[in-house]
Amino acid sequence: MAAELHVELVAADRSVWSGEATLVVARTTSGDIGVMPGHQPLLGVLESGPVTIRTSDGGTVVAAVHGGFISFADNKLSLLAEIAELSDEIDVQRVERELERAKAEGDASAERRADVRLRAVSAR
Repeated sequence: MAAELHVELVAADRSVWSGEATLVVARTTSGDIGVMPGHQPLLGVLESGPVTIRTSDGGTVVAAVHGGFISFADNKLSLLAEIAELSDEIDVQRVERELERAKAEGDASAERRADVRLRAVSAR
């Protein structure tokens, strides 16, 4: 069994992160899943939520992901997201303002997106 797996996190508009990892945790429609090297082949639908990647060098990468698919085969994990952004790219004050505006307007989907982004920042 290999000690690491290759990860590609891709959004509709760009490649967000690519590299070697020892563990990836993501939320799917079936619940949270952790993928490690040697995992069984997998294809699933991503739910909105933070994705945590434990890199091979001991670091952690966290991204806010909104929808998409997760696929694992031959020690390669692909996360194909509708929208994804790394936690260090997120402007916390702006997201807090967006969250307040979404609550005031009763926009549940905007409120969920803002909540996921804030959870990604707090998980880093």
